Amino acid sequence: MDDKTTKKAAVNGVELDSVTLTPEQQRSRRARNIAIGVTVGALVILFYAITVVRLGGAVANRTI
Repeated sequence: MDDKTTKKAAVNGVELDSVTLTPEQQRSRRARNIAIGVTVGALVILFYAITVVRLGGAVANRTI
């Protein structure tokens, strides 16, 4: 690995290698995370809407 992209870090006395991302890689990761978040949110809304449609008006007419 390139010395510019790796650095050493100590955790609980154990030395670990870590990778430093370039700004371009950070932007790419952020864009991908946002896309995944939007997709998961859309699926949640879709499943909620399907549930409401399938249950229909019968939910409001039931006895509590």
